Amino acid sequence: MRLDETLLGINSTYTNILSVLSLAELGVGTAINFSLYAPVARHDKEKIKAYMQFYKKAYRMIAIIVAAVGLILVPFLKYIIKDPVGIDSNQDLINFYLIFLFNTVSSYFVAYKYSLPNAEQKNYIQSNVITITKITTTLVQIIVILATSSFYGYLISASVIELAQKIFANIYLNHKYPFLKEQNVEKLSKEETTDIKRKTGALVCHKVGDVARLQTDSIIISGFINVAMSGVVDNYNLVISSVSNFVNIIFNSVISSFGNLIATESKEKQYSMFCIYRFFASWIYGFSAVGFYILLTPLIRLWLGDKWMLPGAVTAAILIDYYFKGERVVLSNFKTAAGVFEQDKYLPLVQGAVNLVISIVLVRRIGLVGVYIGTIISGLLANFIRPVIIYRVCFERKAAGYFIDAVKYIAVILLAGAFCIVCRNIFPENLTILSFIVMAVIISVIFNSVFLLFFSRTNEFKYLYGMFKERYLQWQANGVNKK
Repeated sequence: MRLDETLLGINSTYTNILSVLSLAELGVGTAINFSLYAPVARHDKEKIKAYMQFYKKAYRMIAIIVAAVGLILVPFLKYIIKDPVGIDSNQDLINFYLIFLFNTVSSYFVAYKYSLPNAEQKNYIQSNVITITKITTTLVQIIVILATSSFYGYLISASVIELAQKIFANIYLNHKYPFLKEQNVEKLSKEETTDIKRKTGALVCHKVGDVARLQTDSIIISGFINVAMSGVVDNYNLVISSVSNFVNIIFNSVISSFGNLIATESKEKQYSMFCIYRFFASWIYGFSAVGFYILLTPLIRLWLGDKWMLPGAVTAAILIDYYFKGERVVLSNFKTAAGVFEQDKYLPLVQGAVNLVISIVLVRRIGLVGVYIGTIISGLLANFIRPVIIYRVCFERKAAGYFIDAVKYIAVILLAGAFCIVCRNIFPENLTILSFIVMAVIISVIFNSVFLLFFSRTNEFKYLYGMFKERYLQWQANGVNKK
């Protein structure tokens, strides 16, 4: 058994609605995370306690706001979910939504505590907890669906696991940082609270714009096409996000390291490390985008059957946005580490407006692919504007080199992708599991061989090769010592 299109569409739409509600956070977390770098570096326990106490109070207020606004939306759900085929009762739509709302609201009571280990460059704590939770949740949900075919069971099992994770994280972080439970906490100075409010004010624009651009596709599809189509798209997004979440853990884990790099190293060193970081991201996101384009639809056909397949143009549009989103991850992470929040604060608002206008106009005229054309165009605004800001503010140089490298990376990715498509055509249209695995291996070898052919002599590749080689030798030495 499996969830039908309607239930998957509801799952996707409610997830995006709650992401919109999370606007209440409005960048407070990012602003305080940045403010924690200095007191953590100085081991200033009293100042850390002050920031964390402020953070705690802010997030409790945010939880109350999200809960209140979320409950206000309940009467309007029937207008957001179009054609919920197979849902017998409006009460079911409400109950499903309330489970999602509970998961979101409860997260605010522990999420703020991760900011301290993250500021200490111990991002792996949060990454490990999230990864283990996701794997456990997925396995349990599969068992529940196979055993009961119940969407209630599917949602409640995830909710119980996530609640257990929050309780565990709260106990663990209280044990690791016992001073957070101390009652004698000094208040932040007026200057410090003003600085947080100023940064938060800039991040409000980022948050509103990002939500309007990133979290509305499913809502538009559900409202202008039907909720079942949102469910079909969600299968593709599920596979893509499963990979991208893992990839993003790697790239997001360096934010704190960049924060220290910016505080202690020269601009030339910062620029060099940024170029290495950007090269690695282009390689990984380019490889996964090409792999998804060739393998994703055959995987969906093997897994779910022909009726769950999307047109090739829609798949291509989703993956074009996926690649450029990867480029933006690099820019956003470095910008966050450097505390560059205000220079482009209105850009996300423009992006959000462009996305909504183009997506709504085009979905009426050309259907599903129009939604993603709007997403791509609005996203590219940041790909052009943010490099200029970062290069000027952080590196004090022009961004021409960034765009030249972007053209080189895209050209090689397209060339490697063309070779991979030619090899794909050798295989029959209907793949077996064995032929799918063989094709995946061949495509991996071809893409990476072409990429290495062009870039193996660059300083960026040599640095990465040396770093991985050093770590491999350390791992090997540790293994020998243990024996």
